Amino acid sequence: MTEEIISIPPEAQVLIDDLDNPKYYINRELGMLEFQRRVLEEAMDESNPLLERVKFLSILGSNLDEFFMVRVGGLVMQRDAGVYSTTKDGLTPNQQLIEIRKIANKLMVESREYWQNTITPLLEKNGIHILSYNQLTERQREFVNGYFEEVVYPTLTPLAFDPGHPFPHISNLSLNLAISIEDEEQEEHFARVKVPSSLPQLVPIKRSSGGYRRDGSTPRHHYFIWLSHLVKENIQSLFPGMKILEVHPFHVTRNADFEIQ
Repeated sequence: MTEEIISIPPEAQVLIDDLDNPKYYINRELGMLEFQRRVLEEAMDESNPLLERVKFLSILGSNLDEFFMVRVGGLVMQRDAGVYSTTKDGLTPNQQLIEIRKIANKLMVESREYWQNTITPLLEKNGIHILSYNQLTERQREFVNGYFEEVVYPTLTPLAFDPGHPFPHISNLSLNLAISIEDEEQEEHFARVKVPSSLPQLVPIKRSSGGYRRDGSTPRHHYFIWLSHLVKENIQSLFPGMKILEVHPFHVTRNADFEIQ
């Protein structure tokens, strides 16, 4: 029985000898961001049902949170530890962070613009109205303010920050309001209020919104306001006797890529 001799073409041998060339590799983190681009494209796909497109935008936001918690968190730790070694694709941790910032920022801007300029008008056209507080009628304000007093207010705990109180711990993925207030002596203070995650983030403005009428029929129009907007507009009730100077929402994503000792 004769042995079969397999000859390798010269061009293939060159490729085998050059397997360490970074141009043949895709960075793991940047590849993950390209996957998130596909999620955004699903949200932009007009062949998908409208609420499915809304869901894809929500999935994109959740995925990016997790990406920064684990993937970016690990790279930041490497950079801060002075790691300069490269991955197979030839990028150092710091170079990866620079590229991630560019791509992730573009993804977030595009998704928010698409929500504002395309999805929100389509929701309006289909009878789903997400209103700001200044768009509400007097009757609608009375309804949502009553909801705030009965349901939301008992769950809120404002935390002050001053020499006698250290900066409060901000829990991971929490939505908060940063508040600048002025006391009776005209001294400025900082406080933080956490928007409760245990409550629906979209508050129905009418009892039938998201449900049914008393006669069992489905209403044609549903009206909502963001919970964070409702808390912001009623923030004065948490600081009686003080003047509210500024209120700004902020969101914290913490590093979750650490070893359990």
